[in-house]
Amino acid sequence: MSNLLWKTLVVSPAVLGATLLVSTTAMAAQQTTTHEVVTTEVSQINNNQQASASVSATSTATEVTSKPEMLAQVQQTEVNVLQQVDSYGNEGKNNSQGQVTSVSQFSDVQPTDWAFQALQSLVERYGCIAGYPNGTYRGNRALTRYEFAAGLNACLDRVNELIATATADLVRKEDLATLQRLQEEFSAELATLRGRVDTLEARTAELEANQFSTTTKLVGEAIFALSDAFGDTVGDDNNTVFQNRVRLDLQTSFTGRDVLHTRLASGNARRLNTGSDVDVDGNGTIDTSEQSAEGFQTFNLSGDTSNSNDIVLDWLAYYVPVGPAQLYVSAYGGIHSDYAATNNPYFEDYDGGNGALSTFASENPIYRIGGGAGAALSIPFGQGGGLLRPSSLTVGYLASEANNPNSGSGIFDGNYAALGQLNFNLGQRFALAATYVHGYHGAGSALFDAGGFQGANTAVVGTSLANSLSTTNASSSNSYGISAALRPSDKFSISGFVSYHDVTGFGSNDDYEAWSYGLGVALPDFGKKGNVLGIFAGAEPYARGRQAGSNETPYHFEGFYKYQVSDNISITPGVIWLTAPGQNSDNDDAFIGTLRTTFTF
Repeated sequence: MSNLLWKTLVVSPAVLGATLLVSTTAMAAQQTTTHEVVTTEVSQINNNQQASASVSATSTATEVTSKPEMLAQVQQTEVNVLQQVDSYGNEGKNNSQGQVTSVSQFSDVQPTDWAFQALQSLVERYGCIAGYPNGTYRGNRALTRYEFAAGLNACLDRVNELIATATADLVRKEDLATLQRLQEEFSAELATLRGRVDTLEARTAELEANQFSTTTKLVGEAIFALSDAFGDTVGDDNNTVFQNRVRLDLQTSFTGRDVLHTRLASGNARRLNTGSDVDVDGNGTIDTSEQSAEGFQTFNLSGDTSNSNDIVLDWLAYYVPVGPAQLYVSAYGGIHSDYAATNNPYFEDYDGGNGALSTFASENPIYRIGGGAGAALSIPFGQGGGLLRPSSLTVGYLASEANNPNSGSGIFDGNYAALGQLNFNLGQRFALAATYVHGYHGAGSALFDAGGFQGANTAVVGTSLANSLSTTNASSSNSYGISAALRPSDKFSISGFVSYHDVTGFGSNDDYEAWSYGLGVALPDFGKKGNVLGIFAGAEPYARGRQAGSNETPYHFEGFYKYQVSDNISITPGVIWLTAPGQNSDNDDAFIGTLRTTFTF
């Protein structure tokens, strides 16, 4: 049999061409790579999106090369899936193959390539190799069934042409007999392949007729949360609640490298009472900015101000590469952690339902200062060979009232926050970020308001005293933060942060300082692949000296265990323990118990 195949490869352009094509596919499929890195992702587009339903089944080729595993990542996005969708939609259109007459027409084929002589013979002697319109052969990647069929068909057409012209010196009777024997021997396999191709064509036609979009995929997340707060007095102020939040993110790519996020959200999750609200201005009323955000959980961020499951536009942003840099443009609902690396792996899920329970444990509070509409640019630097791995410089500007043309609002005259951050990746398992944020805040604002969640004054992390700015005068803030992540092994991760906030009010006695810090330990794949055991402790943003009797440090302890039921369902039980709520040791400690179930699709 081996002699028969060898003779066939020598004399038959059809079989030789098919063999080369199949060999290329097999070699590409074997080149799997696995990297263990802890580098901070500097390109938003290449991030690994939170658990989402893969649509790679619509592609005619299976991607087998694994991506580098990033320790710290920014807003997750599966643009490679969008590339597959785009390629699928353009199959047979933009990727059509064309006949070439010389191997020199291929820009990616060099004389030093191991298959150069074979390709030269197939192209120039037999004329049965087709190339792509951009002048490439793409011999180092896996090919689709359609591409294989196109190449094989070209060779078979050439055989028929030679037979018709009776070119005796190229095709002899013995060669035709060999081909006939091969065809008979592999008739069953050919019939099976023909049936599979027919089935694939039928399914492809059905998908094309019913597809939602060739450029857009839908990523969804639904959270069911059973939660309650306990304590001597806190327990009397709360009842057990069953809450929900839903996010539907339409991710659109126009070039395969960019992505437009259009996210709709709805929910009814109200914050629990921790007994820590403080009347900072002493007017006898607890205003929105004076409500404590201690124990505030990520699923409380629904975007629905009424908490009545109304559907709202939650986020509208666009990521696009500009040369080696990455540009982020937010039209609505942007926050700094959308584009800046937070260095808090396994706890940070970008306010999703698979990371830490609380907003405090998920990321450094410095990223919660301001938000809304604006732009940011991440510029990579550093080489991959030394101690300093690929790193980046990130600058961004977000305005909370960018859409309001009235006096005291707009992009530059209203509330805003400008960020600058240096991201360093040192070695394979350590990442570090130094962050600075300058903010302007109108009268009655909250410092950590994420750009106006559920109204411009609502805090999402920290105590009342750390958040409540002057009710009569505007204020400015200068914040400094450091975030770091270390992964000694694949099963162990340590991350932490510290931030300092200097607030200057434009009236008398409006100045104050705030601090925050935290440290987390995560055990990924604990008990089962996909599970995460996380423990986080620290001090939520607090300010001293603003009110008598409220100078204690409000510590936050949190533990959770995410159990991955399946690829699309996780269950996370967790407990949050708050000491000295409201920075007052006279207040009873608060305990929050939560059972969170997350569905991703």
